[in-house]
Amino acid sequence: MSYIIDRRLNGRHKSMVNRQRFLDRYKAQIRESVADAASKRSITDMERGESVTLPTKDISEPTFHHGQGGARDMVHTGNKEFITGDKVPRPQGGGGHGSGQASNQGEGEDEFSFSLTQEEFLNFLFEDLALPNLIKRRLAGVETWEWQSAGIVSEGNPAKINIVRSLRAATSRRIALGMGKRRSINEKEAELALLLSQEINPATVASIAELREEISKLRNTPRKIPFIDTFDLRYNHHIKVAKPSAQAVMFCIMDVSGSMSQATKDMAKRFFLLLYLFLKRNYEKIEVVFIRHHTSAKEVDEQEFFYSRETGGTIVSSALKLMNEIITARYPANEWNIYGAQASDGDNWSDDSPLCQQILSEQIIPAVQYFSYIEITPRQHQALWLAYEELEAEHPDYFAMQQIIEASDIYPVFRELFARKPA
Repeated sequence: MSYIIDRRLNGRHKSMVNRQRFLDRYKAQIRESVADAASKRSITDMERGESVTLPTKDISEPTFHHGQGGARDMVHTGNKEFITGDKVPRPQGGGGHGSGQASNQGEGEDEFSFSLTQEEFLNFLFEDLALPNLIKRRLAGVETWEWQSAGIVSEGNPAKINIVRSLRAATSRRIALGMGKRRSINEKEAELALLLSQEINPATVASIAELREEISKLRNTPRKIPFIDTFDLRYNHHIKVAKPSAQAVMFCIMDVSGSMSQATKDMAKRFFLLLYLFLKRNYEKIEVVFIRHHTSAKEVDEQEFFYSRETGGTIVSSALKLMNEIITARYPANEWNIYGAQASDGDNWSDDSPLCQQILSEQIIPAVQYFSYIEITPRQHQALWLAYEELEAEHPDYFAMQQIIEASDIYPVFRELFARKPA
């Protein structure tokens, strides 16, 4: 009989295994609650956990009960108040513990509420998402290493002993060393059978007795072959090898011009924060380049990207030119998986939109794995969207566009752009 002991630490009055089963069973309902919470949160509390409420009807368990009809024998306890034929009044409802108002009709049950941890919340938030077309790999530079199995060896650490292979070697050794005695027994038994088949005489009787004595000695000789020897021990061998690492860089381009209202900028920041959390959580070797632009573009750090209040006019091509310069200088297209995400309200100089289309078509899209454009506006599409539509038609696998009208659209748009596609 085998025993499996789970030594993972559980919180007080909690079961990790049962909790995971519960999360898996009601994944669809929990995912809806997580999506709703993500659309309502500010950029400062996106990483915290969440309280989830499930309707009682969704978590009710199936039960078996007696159906209508049929003959049943039932035994009830007696009483001193009622006899056969008495009508028992319906019990009157007492005071409840709910927060609703009193009513003279209807019935129901309280909803079931529980809290998701930060880890569980982010797991549901980024479930089934992936960077598209992540294929380029390289072995140069700083590598990640991993231990891989390299077969069986006769010398090694006792902690890595391979019991099955060691016992197999011991069995083979015992069989090989015991082969001579078994061969002698077989030969003596053949001689004994031959003598027994011949006519019995005094000389034959002496030979038969001698053979039987030798066979008995051979069989009763104590086994001097050890069950297992140090020679039999085998060990698992592991070697450290370089793991091919998929290098990726994401360019986050945000419009901070005067046409972008504070509410529009806040939605753009929330989208990029979702993207930033997704990248840092799901990919070990990932670099993020933040670019803010109005009439001019500038590469900034994370703090300035999300919290700077600088503004100005609008020339979108300045950001795309800067992105192309950074790719040329630091991220060779043959070694890096390059991605871009641009958020804007679509307002741009009319002469600049064709230039943006040209830069993307001739310089950026040939170098990137995927480029997404998010237009944040409740109005009709602007000139930049119209210019980008031709790019989407020409490069459907490498260029995508989505529109965000209100905050509740951010998370669905994010999932639409980075949904895991079948291989």
